[in-house]
Amino acid sequence: MKLSKKYELGKKIATREAYGDALAEFGADPRIIVLDADLSKSTKTANFKKVYPERFVNCGIAEGNMMAVAAGMATTGKIPFASSFAMFAAGRAFEQVRNAIGYPHLNVKIGATHAGITVGEDGATHQCNEDIGVMRTIPGMVILNPADAAEARACVKAAIDYYGPVYMRYGRLSVPVIFDEDTFDFEIGKGQTIVNGTDVTIAATGIMTASAIEAAKALSAEGISARVVNICTIKPIDKELLIKCAAETGAVVTAEEHNIIGGLGSAVCETVCEAKPVPVIRVGIKDVFGKSGKATELIDEFGLSAKDLVAAAKAAIALKLK
Repeated sequence: MKLSKKYELGKKIATREAYGDALAEFGADPRIIVLDADLSKSTKTANFKKVYPERFVNCGIAEGNMMAVAAGMATTGKIPFASSFAMFAAGRAFEQVRNAIGYPHLNVKIGATHAGITVGEDGATHQCNEDIGVMRTIPGMVILNPADAAEARACVKAAIDYYGPVYMRYGRLSVPVIFDEDTFDFEIGKGQTIVNGTDVTIAATGIMTASAIEAAKALSAEGISARVVNICTIKPIDKELLIKCAAETGAVVTAEEHNIIGGLGSAVCETVCEAKPVPVIRVGIKDVFGKSGKATELIDEFGLSAKDLVAAAKAAIALKLK
């Protein structure tokens, strides 16, 4: 993949920024149409609009209609990217996503930004912690939740190359770049082992992958060997990797900025329980609504910090030793 620009390792950038960059970068493909619900400055689809204004459509604050328009465009051979905040893309427009896009398995890509509690001061009504669970129930829907800017860009490219509906989840909070784009190889349905370990596996997704790496370092200082795997594709999930990790480490911790019901934790439990039952502890939003506050403070308050992952890893190891 020839990149118009590279993301510096360790530098913090929001995945929504990379989403906008990628749309502009790959937008030379005349099949690509970008639709937005009057949020283009926030979703960063304005980047595409600057380069290809003739293929940008502002549908207004009407996400349900936007999804229907995208479905219609897909039937003509276009590749529409329908973009809005996750709360509206997955919530307000659920019926159109299910019936107009999912049921006929149309080639529509949904770019859902501002997911999770790190939307921060926008408050609980805009902190979408249920979208992965909702999208997982739609048959045939691919769900991607990138960990950093490099993976966010790779998701856009993979979505273009894949035929069928894809839901991409992007965040507002700036997070460190983890992956070196010179060597990073992204494939839908495949996870990556970032840190090798033998005592416990931390399976992380989205912004939680950086915290999982930090937690593994803290555990190592205490003599505990933690494996970190990045699960960007929530559906179809990498069953082979997760079963292998469960068998080799005997305990799993999941880490997600999402309700512990319906998201990565649920998907991992379903996978492990069916093939290699081991203790699984889910770190995520504990089935409660969020609240308004600074993103970094909310991460601590809702138990999503590296410190919380360390505690969960120790608890998981204790369970397997009983």
